[in-house]
Amino acid sequence: MLDYDAEAARYDATRGGVPRAEASARALLALVPPSARTLLDIGCGTGLVTERVAHGRPGMRVCGADASHGMLMRARRRVGAVVLADVRRLPVAGSSLDAVSAVWLLHLLRGDGQVRAAVAEAARVLRPGGVFVATVDKDSGHDVGSDIDAVLAPCLRPRPADAARLVGEYADGLGLQPAGDAVFAGHGQGRSPRRTARAVLRGDYASRLALPGRTAERLAEELMALPGPDRARPDPVFRLTAFRVPR
Repeated sequence: MLDYDAEAARYDATRGGVPRAEASARALLALVPPSARTLLDIGCGTGLVTERVAHGRPGMRVCGADASHGMLMRARRRVGAVVLADVRRLPVAGSSLDAVSAVWLLHLLRGDGQVRAAVAEAARVLRPGGVFVATVDKDSGHDVGSDIDAVLAPCLRPRPADAARLVGEYADGLGLQPAGDAVFAGHGQGRSPRRTARAVLRGDYASRLALPGRTAERLAEELMALPGPDRARPDPVFRLTAFRVPR
């Protein structure tokens, strides 16, 4: 798992920057009812997406929450209202919010029961009629049928923590109702072999790949043997799904 405090300084530049943030914010807001007046963005990171959600809906009060001090220091400059919090135990009163968002978060919660706990906590703090919007199948969004995908395929974890089916089952078990889907492009995140090799060696793909022993080194060598080591492959496409608390 990445050290997100240390990663904060370079996070935006290596994750598609403003274009990706704007695309995700537009897709997210398409799933948030116009009547929503409050939104909590859990796992907000540097606040790049959160800031654009706030700008896109001026009448809505937006707050960010994250477990990383380093990330929140940057988010505070952009959003202002942020809180250090474990997404499974939010310092928020029950039935007090109109919307909760989780962009690129659930795939990181790999411990037993963690994703369900995060969904349950979102459901707890939402008012009747409130919506929870989250990215699902995040890691598989990077699969674009490229030669890089073929190299990584033998090491893919069999059960992504944020599989749409699983998240839907958790939501259904909590009484939440499906409320729509949206997709957006991961601008600037098309992977090159060299960039992917470095990410594998840094441990960036811990949520995606099982890398026992010296598997990471072997994969890096295979990736660097691909043609066009600095040529980016197509951008990924990500999916958001929404669930509503019954009135």
